[in-house]
Amino acid sequence: MANSHDHDVDDLLEELIAFRRDIHAHPELAFKEVDTANKVAQSLRDIGLEVTTGIGKTGVVGTLKAGNSSRTIGLRADMDALPIVEQTGLPYASCNHGVFHGCGHDGHTTMLLGAARNLARSKNFDGTVHFIFQPAEEGEAGAKAMIEDGLFERFPCDRVYAFHNWPDLPAGTIATRPGPIMAAADKFSIQVKGKGGHAAVPHQTPDAILAASELVSQLNTIVSRRIAPTSTAVLSVTQISGGSSHNVLPGSVELTGTVRTFDPQVQDQIEVAIRQVIEGVGIATGTQISIDYNRYYPATINADAAAQHALAVAATVGDAVEAPQPAFTSEDFAFMLQACEGAYIWLGQGKGGEHIPLHHPEFDFNDEIIATGVKLHTALVEDFLPQQGD
Repeated sequence: MANSHDHDVDDLLEELIAFRRDIHAHPELAFKEVDTANKVAQSLRDIGLEVTTGIGKTGVVGTLKAGNSSRTIGLRADMDALPIVEQTGLPYASCNHGVFHGCGHDGHTTMLLGAARNLARSKNFDGTVHFIFQPAEEGEAGAKAMIEDGLFERFPCDRVYAFHNWPDLPAGTIATRPGPIMAAADKFSIQVKGKGGHAAVPHQTPDAILAASELVSQLNTIVSRRIAPTSTAVLSVTQISGGSSHNVLPGSVELTGTVRTFDPQVQDQIEVAIRQVIEGVGIATGTQISIDYNRYYPATINADAAAQHALAVAATVGDAVEAPQPAFTSEDFAFMLQACEGAYIWLGQGKGGEHIPLHHPEFDFNDEIIATGVKLHTALVEDFLPQQGD
């Protein structure tokens, strides 16, 4: 079990909060985290870590060794922001209009940097820690880019962990679960082509809008009628566009949407069903329908041993609970868990009765949980890489 060492990080908090707010004020989008990466790299060098930059374009890895063990652990934080206009009114609000840390990655980066500082001064472990600062989590697969750039060949890890702040949980509560914890995320774009013509003579042209409407209706029956009730999935059509005038039938209409699943077999079934629906509607309406289907993030699936280890260690730091069910949001840490045993962890950041969700323009990371995150990172390392005699 985790060491009884008291992870006192209070003396680090003032500096860490200032760092977090600086990152918040200067957000950068996916694969553009140049200044953020430079600040992280310099901070790691300042505490004596070996630092490698440019992994997966803008990724940074800091390496810390202690003792003689060959065992290794990876800790990952994401650095990118979102294309959202911030509406917090905070004194440290975004200086980059339309770019905003609306998911708390500024806090994730800060907590991991704090853990690096804490472990560098105590070295209360035996082995190697790789602090992985990842770009482009928000839909651009920065984890995959780092892996393809040789992340785990260059920095082997016996186990890897990542956190995400979680507004649905009270501050100080830590949750994870064995097996699926976040959904696979697929996105689709469907193009419906008719011929276009006068709205007064619809019999002279295949109606792309009518076909698109039929598609929306049928697609929304796939989960309820084509997937077993014991399985879990979501299919949502999120955008439909076409037409330019009240008296013109458009020549084309586009639909976009997303599919979320936890089971690859269910994922396959839904994609097949979508293609079957498209074929049938096209025949019935005389339109030509094509689809671009992209499985951009797989399901985030925790290794049982890693999740149980995380829960046991979390109980020494805060209020540890096993999450009763996974979330339908997605996470590109899934790629790292496909390459290395590990677990994804939710760190509660809820403030009393206030509940501002992730990706909301008024969201702000709760600085009160920085200490908890630093302590949890530290405890995971010390328990997984114990010193002889611990």
